[in-house]
Amino acid sequence: MDVYHTRFSTWTPFENKSLNNQLFQERIRLIGHWFDLWMDKQRKQFLHWILSKCNKSQLKFAQTWLLETIPVTEVDFTTLLPRFISLYIFSFLNPKDLCSAAQVNWHWKFLTEQDCLWMPKSMKLGWFLPYTPEKNEYGVWKQHYIACATNPDYFAPGKTEEAYGALCQTNEEEEEEEMHEKYLRKSIRETWALHKKKLFKARPPWLSGTRNSGFYRYGFQPNLSQAVHGQARWPAVALLMKVVCLIVFSNNFNPRCALSLFPHRSCQNVCQTCMNSLLPHLILISSHVPAYEMVLDSVKPGVVSVAYEPNGNTLESLLYYVQKALDGRTAKSIGIVSDGDSRGIALLQGDRIDSKNLLKPDVKGFWEKLSCCVETGGHIDIFLPLAASEVGMELLSQLSRLTGILFRTPTGIATGSYHHILSEWLGDQKDTCPPFLYFTEAKLLIWLRFTELLDDALKAVRRNLRPYICDLQKNVSGRIIGQIVLDTLSWSEVQNYQGIAQVLADGLTELSRGKQENPLEFLSRFLMKKCMKNEKFSDQVGFTASTTEAHCGVSVKINKIHENTPDRRESFARELLLSERTYVHTLEIVRDVYVKPLKAALASNRAILSEVSVHLIFTDILCILQLNRWFLGELTQRLNEWSPAQNIGEIFRKFAQQIQTYTNFFNNYGVILKTIDKCRETIPLFRAFLKRHDKTVITTMRSLQELLLCPSKRIEEYINLLYALKLHTPAEHTDREDVTAAIKQMRQYRDYINQLKQNVGRDEQLLSAQNLIQGCPSLLKASRYLMRTQEVVQLNCCSERVSMPYSLFLFNDILVISLRSISYKPFERIPKTTHQFLAAMALHQLLVEDIPDSKYIKNAFLLKGPKCHWICSTEEDNKFTWLSVLERAINCSLQEDINFP
Repeated sequence: MDVYHTRFSTWTPFENKSLNNQLFQERIRLIGHWFDLWMDKQRKQFLHWILSKCNKSQLKFAQTWLLETIPVTEVDFTTLLPRFISLYIFSFLNPKDLCSAAQVNWHWKFLTEQDCLWMPKSMKLGWFLPYTPEKNEYGVWKQHYIACATNPDYFAPGKTEEAYGALCQTNEEEEEEEMHEKYLRKSIRETWALHKKKLFKARPPWLSGTRNSGFYRYGFQPNLSQAVHGQARWPAVALLMKVVCLIVFSNNFNPRCALSLFPHRSCQNVCQTCMNSLLPHLILISSHVPAYEMVLDSVKPGVVSVAYEPNGNTLESLLYYVQKALDGRTAKSIGIVSDGDSRGIALLQGDRIDSKNLLKPDVKGFWEKLSCCVETGGHIDIFLPLAASEVGMELLSQLSRLTGILFRTPTGIATGSYHHILSEWLGDQKDTCPPFLYFTEAKLLIWLRFTELLDDALKAVRRNLRPYICDLQKNVSGRIIGQIVLDTLSWSEVQNYQGIAQVLADGLTELSRGKQENPLEFLSRFLMKKCMKNEKFSDQVGFTASTTEAHCGVSVKINKIHENTPDRRESFARELLLSERTYVHTLEIVRDVYVKPLKAALASNRAILSEVSVHLIFTDILCILQLNRWFLGELTQRLNEWSPAQNIGEIFRKFAQQIQTYTNFFNNYGVILKTIDKCRETIPLFRAFLKRHDKTVITTMRSLQELLLCPSKRIEEYINLLYALKLHTPAEHTDREDVTAAIKQMRQYRDYINQLKQNVGRDEQLLSAQNLIQGCPSLLKASRYLMRTQEVVQLNCCSERVSMPYSLFLFNDILVISLRSISYKPFERIPKTTHQFLAAMALHQLLVEDIPDSKYIKNAFLLKGPKCHWICSTEEDNKFTWLSVLERAINCSLQEDINFP
């Protein structure tokens, strides 16, 4: 038998290389087959046995292969680097981060507590060790740093001696002076605490009906002179001045009350000058402002900032926050950053301040008391473009007459979210632009870049519950009548009747220009003239010459107005044209980036979306694009032929007649978004298509859903630009009437959109509250909405005295009380909160009483229902706000019961 042709043998032929390689591969496959059949333990035993038979070169090869396949990661750098390099790295950390690093392990704790790290940080702050530490003492400088940081108060000479030994000797005169200063401080604090306690006990409850709860807080300033003047002595005036200067910066002392301690007028003038140098600027910031955290971060050092939540607060509680922040001082100026537009200020959720409700007692009292917080000669800056409309200018004039304070606002020529604050401001601007008086310029500009993106995002998250809409009934009636007319008549008949109405309106206009003895005869002759178009008939009408002369006189008067005043109408018309081009370009992005590729894929039999889905998503937005392209063409033609007598409102009225295109889009908007989400989740090709095109440079870093939000924003921009155009259009101008009518139509449509937004989230909010409370009955009701949720503690029950946590859900018509329980799960930090339904009471049957603070009870109030009552307690700041909101809700509920029995 030939040895070179031997198969299935344990002998390996070395001379025949091909046969040798073939047998080697067969044996490797055989061992691999066995290796696949073995268990994990057997595989490890085989690897240990085979590695023990390898020499050093083979083991080095295995080591290199393992390092390349499984690289070593997440190694503690302190174990590899030298100690001095590790300490140098730790030296860049602040004390807080060093303490956090010490909790990693024992080795890191040893390194981060070295004296070479903590000694420079302590010496930089002027904290030196009073003795020389020993060689083996460990962590001395860290302990000294912590002791100085936790107790930053200065030590008296006697206390310094007790802590660090006899460093200096004190004489008896210094000890007596120190004891005298301590006595004076103690007397002032005790007297002030006693005075505040008596003042609070004398305040009647807010439900007594005699005075509101803000009488003693806002309308009364306590005088400490009568209480302290009897204790003060004339020889101690100089010493009292020194003591007050030391404690005037304390948060527990009111600097205004320091003036009552000095009987001499010269001393008062000195302290008054010192206080005026400390007068701050104050800025009110609403949390409904987009990215209000960035606004708070951009406030300059030294400016007092007050951030508040508009939802659930009242004007009385807002004034309380201002006075608490000022702490008895007056401000150089007060700025207000809140929601609103050029016609009014939306300080609180659902309460809009404009010229119509400014004279209400609560609104009027708020502005009068707020003006008292500003020093003489100061001003109030409102970051809303009130100077861009006639209504806003009227509101500013009423505020100035009411308070005697200068109000400054931006004119608001630029469009965009909050970009108007960088425009020209109404009022005297000395050196600094009003926005940069409160905010850092660089940070404020960064915030302005983000507001346009974050404005709509934050509005979608917030629950806009507006309980009172004054003209809601008129708007709904107008839409119903318009729909009935369109259903009854054809579009050609409506246009024909519109022409008849226009001729009749012209006749009434001519009739109003002169006094006619027989108005009906005059109107009939005018209509006959229009109908017959007979030139000879014009001689029989006696008003032609006078009317023509009057019309010419009006034209000359209009020309004189435009010659003597700068033509601001053209600047606003140019701004309208520029913004319209940007808006149309945004709609064209949707067509070019999304619609055309999807339709091309359908035509090439490689469909990404079905034809039905494409039609459902993009049909309405393409109709809007066609309408606005026509509108842009008309605006461009009018601006190219611009003259002082040019009309813009006529185009808006024609545009408003075709606004049904927008209505279809907004009615189908929810279905469009659900279709996009469903297709993205179920169709991988469409998901990849959106990933390629969303948030790119072509789409201006916006997604498809963000681009579809542009139509709703554009309606609000139209209203702002029309108000500015009306402000700079003379009353005799022919465009005045059309602009006014266009504003009215746009406002009605804006209210319709807001109502749609409100109805979308109201039912979801009620369902979420109903699902949160276990055992809760159905809360769904057409006119019900949630106003505020408050966590309280019940102090006593009817059967036993216990403290139980409760949650109060305040709706506009009922109050729901639930038992709140908190439970923790293993290995989770966030607790689980559950609510168990207890009771629900109608607000018109609810009675609330305030319980004054005493030694045993604080921040308490009583809720009385028809069958039971609860004594609840909450936090100090929340109590005042909660009671004011609850009072307002009860009063509104009682008024509704009276009006609608």
